[in-house]
Amino acid sequence: MTTTTETDKTTETDKTTETDKDTTSTETTTSTDRSEDTVTDDRPEDATTADTAVLALNHVSYAYTKGGKQVIHDLSHTFEAGRVHAITGPSGAGKTTVLSLLSGLTSPTEGRILYKGKDLERTNRYDFRSHDIGVIFQSFNLLPSLTVEENIVLSMDASGKSFDRPKPEIVRELLAKVRLAEEYANERILHLSGGEQQRVAIARALSYGPDVIIADEPTGNLDLATQDDIMRIFRELAHSEGKCVIIVTHSPDVARQSDEVFELAPLRRR
Repeated sequence: MTTTTETDKTTETDKTTETDKDTTSTETTTSTDRSEDTVTDDRPEDATTADTAVLALNHVSYAYTKGGKQVIHDLSHTFEAGRVHAITGPSGAGKTTVLSLLSGLTSPTEGRILYKGKDLERTNRYDFRSHDIGVIFQSFNLLPSLTVEENIVLSMDASGKSFDRPKPEIVRELLAKVRLAEEYANERILHLSGGEQQRVAIARALSYGPDVIIADEPTGNLDLATQDDIMRIFRELAHSEGKCVIIVTHSPDVARQSDEVFELAPLRRR
């Protein structure tokens, strides 16, 4: 597991060291076999998209209002296919903002969000959200009066994509992937437990075959056994299917089970 920490630093002018930068934020990458490995991001702007990067924050800053205080400042990071990425940090560090930016729901005040090297500002946002990225909300956002199958098919229909098999067949395959028996297809959401609803939410996010899965606190209200099983599902999606899985979490255990941890730090107000 690799840990990347976004920190806020002032520029030192009296000496130059290996870790100095001329901006107010740095990224510190710590791997499990080294105690400290501090690097500076002095690459060209477009070099933040490595060959395996699906999503990237490219010198991104964000403020809620024009000229208002920034929630995040000059943030750069890449999210790769085939890995589970955990975004952590204390309240106020900007985790929810980063999630909204990555999912295309919000545009950065400065900088760019890149999907496979292309600026999201220059792409069709609806196509991106309905084809390329699946979002699992903290409150699930399932329709309680509909059945499991109806919730999943509704998402498939909204994507506008065509499928090579009957949708009920795909639904049952997705249920097996999230460890639910096919009998659940006809159950109404309001009859399901929190853990079962979380599994349905994952199946719904997978229903149109996105490359990226983003989950907002997916294990926050689950017992430890269910949490571990949900994390196994995410790891299988990344390691076996090559998806880029991004999880926003407060849980140290979820972070430990991820391939990479991107830790956000609150901006210092001067």
